[in-house]
Amino acid sequence: MSNTNNTQKFMRAKELAKYLGIGLSTVWLYAKQGKITPKKISGKITVFNVEDVEKALIGGAL
Repeated sequence: MSNTNNTQKFMRAKELAKYLGIGLSTVWLYAKQGKITPKKISGKITVFNVEDVEKALIGGAL
């Protein structure tokens, strides 16, 4: 049996903006442009997968 850790870290838009050092409106702009993908987890809560965002940064999408 494998001992890999499959936990994913998610952040809300405000947390992600602070983490990346960008404005909140920029986070939503990137989402609108398809550069990062938001995930709706309830009616009013949207999160972003940090690993996916970091891959977009490394890949030059942001």
